[in-house]
Amino acid sequence: MTCAGHRSRRAYSQMRISTRIGATIASVLLCSIPALAAAPHAAAAPYAQYLDAVADNNDGERSGGFASHLPLDQRALASALDSARAAGVTPQRYGTLLRQYWLAVAADNAGIDLASWEPAAGLDANLATVDKVYENYLRLYNENPEFYWSGMAGLAGISFAAGFWDLNDIGQLLTVPGIHELGSAVGSAIAELPWEVAEELPRDVVLLATDGPSITQADIDWYLHRLLIKQRNIFMDMVPMHEAYAARGMAGVLELAQSGAYDDYIIEGWLQLASGTREGLAEALVRMASREQNQIIADQWDDTAGGRGTIGRVLTYATTVGGNPDVPGATPLGTFRPLTAHATVEGQRWALRTPLPAFNWADREPRWDYIALDLVPAFRSLVQDRPSEAPRYLGVSFRPQAESNRLIVRLPDLITQMTSDWALEPA
Repeated sequence: MTCAGHRSRRAYSQMRISTRIGATIASVLLCSIPALAAAPHAAAAPYAQYLDAVADNNDGERSGGFASHLPLDQRALASALDSARAAGVTPQRYGTLLRQYWLAVAADNAGIDLASWEPAAGLDANLATVDKVYENYLRLYNENPEFYWSGMAGLAGISFAAGFWDLNDIGQLLTVPGIHELGSAVGSAIAELPWEVAEELPRDVVLLATDGPSITQADIDWYLHRLLIKQRNIFMDMVPMHEAYAARGMAGVLELAQSGAYDDYIIEGWLQLASGTREGLAEALVRMASREQNQIIADQWDDTAGGRGTIGRVLTYATTVGGNPDVPGATPLGTFRPLTAHATVEGQRWALRTPLPAFNWADREPRWDYIALDLVPAFRSLVQDRPSEAPRYLGVSFRPQAESNRLIVRLPDLITQMTSDWALEPA
């Protein structure tokens, strides 16, 4: 699937998609939600307090669910939801209740306590939950092999979880000594270049060399907090849809759509998944990955990259340098689009080839290019072209596999690469 193909699909007539989804919603919901007698007076209904609820935690920045005044108990939410459905209340009015219910189902199935999942508490307090999020993505795929997105998220999560553990250990890439060492290594390499070449290097590379050595533990803690928020936000948005489909098929997803929680683009993705065709499953993977990266956490990446002065750029670029998603066939971030700089020195044109990535993962367009052009095709090839190999990767015991991908093993080689794999050649 190319970016061009992805964009062409997104260019479908909105009216055409809306008509198709609207018709499907009507037909499925009419069959799955019985039309009952008129609802009793709202003031007397036990579910009335949950109608028209405002989501005050929509981006997952705090513990709890979407709305702080709604319960987190799955049974209490189910009772209120069933009563509202039976009374003929429209999904638009119980939309937040509906999302809270499926989030509670998702958290219970993942073994996660929503009340204690608090990003601000820091990494130590959330390490077990970090693991459970990615373990749950793999569980969803292994129980529902059509859930390509959750399988890919689980595999990518192996390397992300390993990175979180590394962040919690002294001396690794995103601890203060590790950032200092990485920044100094890049700075040493730059210092040996002609000034004409050095000044052509992107700002992120220069900042890593100049500001990386002065990173503090408070900077690291701030960055970890931002990463923990993004992980929670993705779970809250994506996993309830998967649980609704697993339990009720398209009826569950379309009820969420009718509540206004999800747009036509992602609902079309679920319709493609429900088709069960090779093409439909591939398209669903692209659409779900796009929602995750281009809608759910896009603004949060922007805020992180622009936060804390220059520190946001330094830390997001440092994680790009060390990024290596654990999807077989996927390219490490540093080699997907390696940095090359050109300059004229005393009348001679030179080309500098570096081991550094020419992009920052926090930036929307190159992040999506990598996912659409490399990560998604690699995962799709695994599950569609080599299905006999897939269980070896997707049926793994999560923690041992993540331990094998820890940066502690790769850091010495990475630092050596940062200092030695530079080549200045005549262009």
